[in-house]
Amino acid sequence: MTFCLGMNLQGGLVGIADTRVIAGNERITARKVSVFQKDRHAMFLMSAGLRSARDKALIYFEENLAHSEQPLDRLFKAVNAFAAQVRRVAKEDKAALEESGFEFNLHALIGGQLENDPEHRLYLVYPQGNWVEIGQGTPYHIIGAAGYGKPILDRTLHYQDPMRFALKVGCLAFDSTRISAVNVDFPLDVVLYARDSHRIVQHCYQKEDLQDLSNVWQEGLRRSINNLSADWVEHAFDKLALPDNNIGRLLPAPNEADRA
Repeated sequence: MTFCLGMNLQGGLVGIADTRVIAGNERITARKVSVFQKDRHAMFLMSAGLRSARDKALIYFEENLAHSEQPLDRLFKAVNAFAAQVRRVAKEDKAALEESGFEFNLHALIGGQLENDPEHRLYLVYPQGNWVEIGQGTPYHIIGAAGYGKPILDRTLHYQDPMRFALKVGCLAFDSTRISAVNVDFPLDVVLYARDSHRIVQHCYQKEDLQDLSNVWQEGLRRSINNLSADWVEHAFDKLALPDNNIGRLLPAPNEADRA
């Protein structure tokens, strides 16, 4: 499993990717984000799915970039170029993989800003090679283990939020996923792109770097729950009492020992 999160904000892009890879009975660490930048071309690519398919598509894509006669000047063109390699790998390997019981499930998030892009963009590429743009309405997407971190992002993240806020929220979404999914873990790779900068910054967090954040978040959640109004809770717990028809008053519900 994988956790890769891309966030498209008014001020730029934030990408987060875990590095845990499960290969049979082995657990290894491998990067899932690649950065391509030169002059006024800045782009990152994060991938999730079967590792052999991811690696092969990425190598084909890198080869395509190195030997392209015309440099790519818009990010959607780079997305099309990667999508073509995904379809190429599917044509070469999909049937054999499926015969062996493996699903061809390669997904990718590609973000950045190339020379002729009026602003930064973020795209999601599907295993079939088609793609969609991640826009302002829901300014993020997770590939891999999406269910655990999605509620935090849905409740808190907005397109107008600062990149610093988005990184905090993204790391909390990762932390929630890491706690619940054993195949998602540190080290955590982060990529940051500020609007119109044409420069991607990379950073790596180890577990100890974010341990305080995880602890504060967990304790804060417990305090918040304890501080919620309890009146509505009592309406349910009042029903634990049972009526005594002989004397017209309520008696506590019998416990398991009484039933025995």
